[in-house]
Amino acid sequence: MKDRKEYITANLAEVEERIVAACAAAGRRREEVTLIVVTKTYPADDVRILSELGVRHVAENRDQDAAPKAAACSDLSLTWHFVGQLQTNKVRSVVGYAGVVQSIDRSRLVAALSREAVRAGRELGCLLQVALDAGEGGRGERGGVAPEGVEELGDLVAEAPGLRLDGLMTVAPLTGEYAGRQQAAFERLMDLSTDLRRVHPAATMVSAGMSSDLEQAVAAGATHVRVGTAVLGVRPRLG
Repeated sequence: MKDRKEYITANLAEVEERIVAACAAAGRRREEVTLIVVTKTYPADDVRILSELGVRHVAENRDQDAAPKAAACSDLSLTWHFVGQLQTNKVRSVVGYAGVVQSIDRSRLVAALSREAVRAGRELGCLLQVALDAGEGGRGERGGVAPEGVEELGDLVAEAPGLRLDGLMTVAPLTGEYAGRQQAAFERLMDLSTDLRRVHPAATMVSAGMSSDLEQAVAAGATHVRVGTAVLGVRPRLG
């Protein structure tokens, strides 16, 4: 465990240096960018180490892994972000531990989250997942709403009891016009965020960038970056 903590400590320091340098290059203050460590496939022990090292935001993408891990770490001061495609039959469980769901991409999911948030007496932060590889009116390869659907879906979340519209999220697409153009993809997300904030001024969160492209996300204006591998190492294979 000592070796593992030393490994994570060193990696976290390197990621911090990258964020600091990216902020400096973009003329931004370090405190403008929040690090979310993606803990999917890693054990609760790693989450505890991260908490000891000052990490306050962690992310998961599969409820069957996240729910028991969150329960095992319920004594820690953490905000759990759900970042994976979410099926409605998992909503009740996710609402039990997540502070933010970053993968809102359809009206049926909004309705299910609202119903469970009200039932649980909670306010749930919501990000619309934008699919920059989606055709008009369609969904992306990894979920998400097409840019043309952001305004309508945003209004739906903002009006839903128990939900709070916090902003937008994207994953740099592997296909389409933005494939291999992370900076352009993140700049497009920022344009969409500007449009959304004209109607919903409090929706200021922009979640973009991962281990390989966090610098481009910071340069574009992201407020949150989601980093897993660069902090915790190459992920174990899922059986």
